[in-house]
Amino acid sequence: MEQMTITEFKARCIAVLKEVQASGRPLVVTLRGRPLARVEPAGTDPDGPRLGVREGDMKIRGDIVSCDFTDEWEMER
Repeated sequence: MEQMTITEFKARCIAVLKEVQASGRPLVVTLRGRPLARVEPAGTDPDGPRLGVREGDMKIRGDIVSCDFTDEWEMER
C-alpha cells in the first residue's frame, strides 16, 4: 500500500484524490511516520453488488394492483 506524508498530501490533495480514484489503490497518509488516515476510492463496495441479489426468491400470486383489504381492517367494520 502506498504511503504519503500529511505535508505532501496537503500540497497535492486534489491530484492525489484523482489518482487514487483512477488507480483504485488505497493510500495511507502518515503524520510523523505513523498512519493517520486511509484514502480509498469512493464507490467500491467490498460486499459486492446488492441489486438483484434476491432475484427469483419471491413469487407474486394474485392481483397486486387492485387489492381490497376493507374486510381485514377493524375501523372499516
